Formats: sequence, C-alpha cells, structure tokens
Amino acid sequence: MVPVSLTDPIKLRGRTAPSRVLFGPHETNLARRREISGRHVAYYARRAVGGAGIIVTEIASVHLSDWPYERAPLAVDAAPGWADVVRACRPHGALVLAGLGHAGAQGSSAFGQQALWGPSRVADVASREVPMEVEQTEIDALVAGFADAARLAARADLDGVEINAGQHSILRQFLSGLTNQRGDGYGGDHKDRLLREVLGAVREGLGEDRVLGLRLCCDEMAPWAGITPEHAAATAAAVAGSIDYLAVVRGSGMSVPSTRPDLHTEPGFNRELCAGIRSGLREAGAEVPVVLQGSVVDHAMAGGALESGVADLVEMTRAQIAEPNLVALVRAGTPERVRPCTLSNQRSCVRDNRNPIVSDEAEPRSGHETEDAAVEGTDAHPRDVLVVGGGPAGMEAARVLASRGHRVRLVESEPELGGALRLAAVVGGRARMGLLIPWWCSELDRLGVKVETGVEVGESDLDAAERDGVAVLLATGSRPGPRAFEAGDGVDVRTVVEFERAVLAAGSTGAALPEGAAVVVHDPIGDWTGVGVAEQVAAAGRACAIVSQDQVAGTQLALTGDLASANTRLQQAGVSRELRSLLRGVGAGKATLEDTYTGERREIDCTVLIDCGHRLPEETLWAARPQHRRAGDCVAPRTVYEAVLEGRRAALAIGAAHRAPLATTGGTR
Repeated sequence: MVPVSLTDPIKLRGRTAPSRVLFGPHETNLARRREISGRHVAYYARRAVGGAGIIVTEIASVHLSDWPYERAPLAVDAAPGWADVVRACRPHGALVLAGLGHAGAQGSSAFGQQALWGPSRVADVASREVPMEVEQTEIDALVAGFADAARLAARADLDGVEINAGQHSILRQFLSGLTNQRGDGYGGDHKDRLLREVLGAVREGLGEDRVLGLRLCCDEMAPWAGITPEHAAATAAAVAGSIDYLAVVRGSGMSVPSTRPDLHTEPGFNRELCAGIRSGLREAGAEVPVVLQGSVVDHAMAGGALESGVADLVEMTRAQIAEPNLVALVRAGTPERVRPCTLSNQRSCVRDNRNPIVSDEAEPRSGHETEDAAVEGTDAHPRDVLVVGGGPAGMEAARVLASRGHRVRLVESEPELGGALRLAAVVGGRARMGLLIPWWCSELDRLGVKVETGVEVGESDLDAAERDGVAVLLATGSRPGPRAFEAGDGVDVRTVVEFERAVLAAGSTGAALPEGAAVVVHDPIGDWTGVGVAEQVAAAGRACAIVSQDQVAGTQLALTGDLASANTRLQQAGVSRELRSLLRGVGAGKATLEDTYTGERREIDCTVLIDCGHRLPEETLWAARPQHRRAGDCVAPRTVYEAVLEGRRAALAIGAAHRAPLATTGGTR
C-alpha cells in the first residue's frame, strides 16, 4: 500500500479532488427561506480557496414532508444556489456535492404543520413526538424525492451528492431496530431495503459520471436494539457497489451529541470504528473509499489516519470552520499557523430556535464572509499602536494590526498572555480552550509584535502615547461583579477567577483546596463554568455541591449539546445538585439556600464557596481616557468569540483611520 498524505489528490468517478480533506454537511442557518443563499456560496468558496478537496453542502430535504429546522434547505429550492456554489468553488479545484436527506421522526412539525414521517410509531426521544408510520405511498414519494433531488443536482452541474443515513435521518431510522419495528418488507431482516432503493434511484437520477457518497451510521451506541458496527459492516458491504465513498459516523436519536460532541470527547473518536468498517469492506471484496469523521481537528492525526490505512479521506469540518486555510497552510509547510479548533461547539452548533449563524470562537468571520471585512491586506498608513491587555481581544487586535503593517506594542499586567482565557482553560474539561493562547503567541512573535508582560499601564502612559501619535486600544478585561448573597465569617469565599489562579499557583486543584473542605459552587449563569468547576473540585476528592436557580444544572449547555452529558458527569462524580435554589448567604460553615418556588430556606455544609457569578468591565483606564477605543471584557463581559470579534473590528478601524505618518527629523521610530 502506497502511503498517502492529507494534500494528495484522490479520484472519485473520474473526478479529482485536490486534497483528501472533506468539508462535511452541517447546519449553518445561512439559508434565505429554504434556499442555498449567497452567504452559503461565500462560506463554501472560502473553504475551497483554503484547499478543501470535497465540499458537501448543508443537507437539503428531499420532500416537502421534511422541515427539520427553520432555515433547513429544501432540494427543490436549492438548485440555483447549488449552481452558484459550483461556480464559486470549481476554479479552486474542490469537488462540490449536495447533501441530501430526510430527518424523519427527528424532524419538527412546527414549520411544516404536518405529522412527522417514521418507519414505526416510536416517539422521538428528544421531541417526544410520535411520527406517522409511513405506508407504501409515502415510501414511494420519499424514494422519488431522492431521485428528483439527484436530477436537480446534476442539472446544477454539481460533482455529485451525499446521501444522509446518519444522524437526523429517516434512512438510519429504517436501518435501526430502535425505530423500525415493521413487519413488512421494510422491516425484520430487510431493514436496508429502503436504503438500497434510495441509492438505486439516486444513481439513476444522478447519472453514471457523478459521485454518490453515503453518510452511514455505523454505531448507534445502543447495542440492545440499535445499529452495531457488525450490522453496519454488513450494510456497507451490501451497498458498496452503489456508492463512491462511505463516511463512517455514529449516534442516534438517543445520542445526538455523539455525532459531533464537544471538547469533552477526545478528537478522532471514530478512528477504531472507521478502521473496522474499512477492514470489513475489504474482506468483502469492496474497494470503496472510506471517510474518517469524528472531531478530527489536528492535521497530524488526520495524516496519520491516512498513512496507517484507517481511512482514504478525512472529514475536518469544524477544523475548517476554525481555519479556512487549513489545507493550504499544511501544503505550504506551515502547519503551525493553523488556528486551533477548540471543539467547544459554542458557535458551530446552531440547530436551535435562535437561528444563530455558524461560526468559530477565534475566527468570527466564518459564516459572516459577506458581512465582515477580511483581515488580510495592508493598510495605507502604518502606525504605532499600543494595545493594553493581553487577553483574546488584545491578542487578536495586535495580530491583525501587525499583519496589516502596523508597529504594535502589546502590554499585559500579568506575567503571561491569555487573560481570562488562560484561567478558563483550567476549568474542568476545558483544557482545549487554552490551545488558542500559544497559537496567538506564535503569531505575534512571527509578526514582530513587541510583547511586554508584567507591566502596568497608567493614565500618564496613555497621555504619552497620545502625544507621540500612538494609537491606543484598551482591552483591560473584567473585574468581579456584585455579590447577590451575604458573606459572613467561617467560609472562604472566592470568585472563580481567584479559585483558578490559586489552582495555577498551587499546581493542582487539590493543593488549592483544604483537606476535608465542603465546597459549594454558586452558578447563577448556568453555562460551562459552574459545571466545569464542580467537576474539577469533585475530581480532586472534595465534597461538592452546585447551586443553580434552574431546573437542571448548566442549562445553557443545551446550546452546545453537552447538557445531558454534563449532568451525567456531575452525578457520576458525586456532585450534589442543589436545583431551583437561590444562594442567600454563607457563614459559620454553612450556605443558606432559598427555594425559588416556595421561598423555603435550608442550609448545607459550606467551608469554601466558589462564586461563578457575573463579572463587570475593568474600565478604570477607559473612564479616565474615554477617547481611546476599547474591546473585549472592558466593554461588557464577553465570550471568547465576542472578544475576538471586537478586537478584530477595533484593529481594522484603527488601521482604516487615514492618518499621515508623523514628520521626523532624523531616524525612525
């Protein structure tokens, strides 16, 4: 076997993809009505420019009975947009395939106002809705819908289509004993019949010269009745002659987050599953290229999977949302410049009723290519710029300014860069967030930014900078907000920032907490912070309770797909969840809680309280010199995404200020 690399081309149906990296189908909320929009076109084209070998567009519903989320594309409306995507991507070599599917019982009846379709009357575990059991009439319409969508794709000059039999798919529901309890020719030992019929109809509609890919669930993680790797291997072998590649995925309606989990799941989690399916295909005499999917975000891991024969292609979707130039940077021999993907799902998981636009914490232009200005380029008048604060906003601003030709000095009061992000990465399960800091540091060094740490900047320094014509950006971070509870003696009260600083100083969580401590984590926000801190404390062997006014701990984690998993981890760690409770006070080794419904009060043990409450801007410098721009937490408490976006916008605004260079009388600054 000849070793292959990430940047090697691959032929599929006589068409050549310029690399073995696939940008897979995912929800974006970029649609206009149910059409592939101009925003889609720019989004996909950016990945084609960056070297993606195959781009599979957002899955389009093949039949009007399917409307899984508000901005889900519909095949009959998507064809003009597909053609636009092809025209934008083909000059860069990428093959463009249309994602086609039908969500079945995992859809929504809220938009189409009609019953969901399913193989059997089995309630969906998420929506709790019972679908109608499709009869032959609906099955025929479904097959015809796939065929018609394939014909539309061919007319739009797409290179092919990818059929979804993975997550959110009626085809997977027919393949699974969890959801298919039929007694006719589509159930029992014939669960793959619908899939085979669909693939046959799609090939007929698509033609012989275009690529037909299949995204197949190969493990529902429910071996008592669901699809197992053994069943999937048999299915894959049975349909191998009908497809041109196979993308191996996992998960079901019972385990939706398992398909694209967040940073708590190690990258490359499907490696063994993919290798097993590929081996099974070869044993069956089927030479079908196999795609490794599963949080593959590191180019070395991806390349290793290809070189070792685990897969023939690698899906790196979230990695290319974070770094559109991923393949190009690897091909240029500068993989260290690839922006890390945190896998937090905070901006890339968008299937919710707020309709957020897909994006990435450290690359906020992803998904906003038609609205946000590109940071590449050189400004007409290079300036001296002082950036005060080395958190995400300050680091990104300094990076952008330096990349556009400005002379940048970045000053941070702490001994190291990173700001609140450095502390956030100490929270239990959040270590991947910290990968962004060394990347920024490397970029700042490459671009020649003068970095000074452990240095305080005062008002006089700002005045001096202004006299010298130096542009100033303030990114001074945040400070603790007001407490919503009384604090008395006998309890060690710490903010989450103080706690994580102590962990870093002590070298471990256990060393930062006294032996036998009864720790209470106050979580009035309900995001990843409180849950992560509680897990961290429990892992150090300390008794821990988390207090939340909500009915479930970490309620905002529903947005990233981690809510159920987070509460499972808390229970397994022995964390006491004090729900529907307000913290009213601490003192004398106790915390006083009040029931949010009844007002009834009770006490629990508490010798250490970690307050994960809201913070406020650290705006002392800005209040003294409000003429300067500011970004990040010193404007309002920000996520990493918001801080980076504000830092970037401030940098572009500074660079766009057309100011002629100062006259000098000898020498240069």
